[in-house]
Amino acid sequence: MTHEELKSEIIEVIYECVPELEGTALEEDTVINTDTAIDSMGFTLVICRLEAKYDVRIPNRQWQKLQTLGDVVDAIEKRLK
Repeated sequence: MTHEELKSEIIEVIYECVPELEGTALEEDTVINTDTAIDSMGFTLVICRLEAKYDVRIPNRQWQKLQTLGDVVDAIEKRLK
């Protein structure tokens, strides 16, 4: 899976978890909780869904470091290798 394919799938999960964002352009530099207004519960839901979808675990201490969509894509991609 390419980086772009992974990013597209992650965006789909975000839209599923936060349907009011559907149609909003999400780019690698989109800051998830400020640019999209996803609250901490919504972000937790997104991360949990991604962990389940890709069968990976992102340590809780790293969640705080994930700020942009690109950060999330990179974190998942790193664990898929």
